[in-house]
Amino acid sequence: MAKQTPEIQFAVMKRIVLIFAIILLVPFPKLPAQTDLVPYVNPLVGSQSSSIGYGGTMPFVTTPFGMTDWTPQTRQNKISVTSYNYDDTTISGFIGTHQPAIWMGDYGYVTIAPQIGQLRTTPDSRKLPYNHRSEIARPDYYRVLLDAGADGKIQAEMSATERCSMLRFTFPAASPDSGVARVLIEASRPGIPGLASVNLERREIAGYNPHRMDAHLGPLALPNFKGYFVIQFQQAPAVMKTYGMDDSKAATSRGAYAEFQPGQTVQLRVGTSFISVEQARENLRREIPGWDFDAVQQKLRAQWNAKLSRLQIGGATDADKTLLYTALYHALLYPRIFSEYGRYYSAFDDTIHSGESYTAYSIWDTFRAENSLLTLFAPERIDGMITALLQDFKEGGWMPKWPNPSYTNIMIATHADSLVAEAIRKGFHGFDRELAWQAVYKDAMTPPDEDTTRRWLDREEHTPYEAREGLTYLKQLGFVPTDKTDEAASVTLEGSYDDWCVAQVAKALGRINDYDFFLRRSLNDRNLFNPALGLMNGKTSDGKWAPIGKGRDDNENRSVSGWTEGDAWVYTWSPLHDQAGLIQLMGGVEQYDNKLDQHFSGGHNVHSNEPSHHYGYLYDFGGQPWKTQAMVRRIAEKEYQPVPGGLDGDDDCGQMSAWLLFTAMGFYPVNPASGDYMIGSPMYGEMSLSLANGKTLRVEASNNSPENLYIQSATLNGAPLDIPVITWEQIQTGGTLHFVMGPKPSQWASKWRVAPVAAKP
Repeated sequence: MAKQTPEIQFAVMKRIVLIFAIILLVPFPKLPAQTDLVPYVNPLVGSQSSSIGYGGTMPFVTTPFGMTDWTPQTRQNKISVTSYNYDDTTISGFIGTHQPAIWMGDYGYVTIAPQIGQLRTTPDSRKLPYNHRSEIARPDYYRVLLDAGADGKIQAEMSATERCSMLRFTFPAASPDSGVARVLIEASRPGIPGLASVNLERREIAGYNPHRMDAHLGPLALPNFKGYFVIQFQQAPAVMKTYGMDDSKAATSRGAYAEFQPGQTVQLRVGTSFISVEQARENLRREIPGWDFDAVQQKLRAQWNAKLSRLQIGGATDADKTLLYTALYHALLYPRIFSEYGRYYSAFDDTIHSGESYTAYSIWDTFRAENSLLTLFAPERIDGMITALLQDFKEGGWMPKWPNPSYTNIMIATHADSLVAEAIRKGFHGFDRELAWQAVYKDAMTPPDEDTTRRWLDREEHTPYEAREGLTYLKQLGFVPTDKTDEAASVTLEGSYDDWCVAQVAKALGRINDYDFFLRRSLNDRNLFNPALGLMNGKTSDGKWAPIGKGRDDNENRSVSGWTEGDAWVYTWSPLHDQAGLIQLMGGVEQYDNKLDQHFSGGHNVHSNEPSHHYGYLYDFGGQPWKTQAMVRRIAEKEYQPVPGGLDGDDDCGQMSAWLLFTAMGFYPVNPASGDYMIGSPMYGEMSLSLANGKTLRVEASNNSPENLYIQSATLNGAPLDIPVITWEQIQTGGTLHFVMGPKPSQWASKWRVAPVAAKP
């Protein structure tokens, strides 16, 4: 081969450099959009206990934000027990449930059970074996074969609308032992005075269930509360009867049943309501006017695809897509719609109102990321969701912290303030901002009744509304003391963030004096920093440090040390708005990062519970973003799998799933009401998000792989991005967020520092 001259060598090198420059500058080819994404959703994810954890989820057939969810019932649900568990081997019926999380109760539910032969009304006697090989679980459709023994197998199918459902039971042909085919409706359980009535001419069973499992929590009795139902059959029953209705003491369950000939396929449609039987019938007329099961299922599939297709994923396996689209399904279940075509029952004054309503806000969990996810994936719902909280304020006196559907006093602080502040920060205008100010101001300034005579124990029964427990003491001392109020340290720290949110609402409404006041008070978190420990520490009312705690979620940890489901390691970084202050208290970024290192290496990070969710992103604040990039990848890999046992901890109305979705996209709302998103490590080569304004945000990650998890450089719409932050406005502008990934840490974005809270003295 002829020897190359220096000129030729230079020309070759120049061309190689040019080619690499073109590769880096030319955008990825646009992903062809996938439109049928429902098959990637596995509603069974999170329904099984495993070595990873237990998500407490159920395989719901429902719409996004549906009022009533439909699931097979493998066990009798109650607080801390869901209706479906993957490891169970029998099904006792199919329940229209309103239980939003495993540790909350159900209310106004109705159960439907197919059976053959002898009438069986108790859950244990109704149970029929099944196996997962015959089970199809999707958001739009559920099917299973129930083993009726010698009588054969009953095929059960479900689909749904926002407030209604359609079921189809295919009974086996007659056998010598079979007798009749039957559909049983359980209106209420023993001890609950429900009602069921039959109308053979209309082929209809109607009734109500007044049960609220959480009725012992919170201040309201709600004598008018009922979950109404209307069930209509396409095929004419041979017999329709009630059972249990003659028992005035309701010692047994109550319900009704319809009997058919063996071998029939029986279709029924179910309307539910919290207003009346007539409204349940109207909901059914509006949502399922005919008997075309396939049309109902296809419409529901289209509704889910419309939402799911807003997220497109490139460079991912089918298992990856199942992981993410299932997470999106879970994130789009709550809060649930609670209004019915312009009217709603209020569980805050026990009457009917005009308007739009939502419930099942798991706010202590979901204010962290789930609500922020909804501002991107369901912005058309945000104004209605905030309005619903403000209606609760008007009707009950306070915005709730965990409505189910009324006050429950579950968890701490008043994080509805964060939801209001985030909506205002992001430019949502479809709610009464002056009323919003009144609501957040009351949260921040009015102690709950009996504040100084109660400790506000966890799940304490029949208390006044808890609001900001210990606020009386905080206004006097600058912290909530552990010897006066349970969970006081956590309440102080999380309340400081809520004060920051109230300050942002005041600023947006031009209330500058209020802004200055609450901004100053938002720095009360600093009153609990113990320099000897380098951690936050509860205080007693005489100003002494409380015992640091042992990290157990027990009465001593709550009542003596002052923590909520955590300890000092879990809560030290909890003031989402004041990481700059924490850096200063710890002595600088080096000490801040070292303490984070101890947090993770010491096993203190508990991703199965929400207070730890933002911790992986905190190295961005300490000038070591490469540690954030590694940590969030590690957490995602360890805590999430696309299998029934693949969630580590309760999904908590979508918060666990929202963390995964944001992390996969490469950014996360550490302080959700700020409108800023901290950058982590995008998990796939390309993801795109279709925005409500018609624009698209594309996140590209060149050279991405499990090993190449470190960001080497980044651009936003072609301009260098050298800070680990992307804002709400930048997302809404659309375009391309492009990362170049590599196998080793880089110094990208390491010089950025967060601005301190600029409170006036």
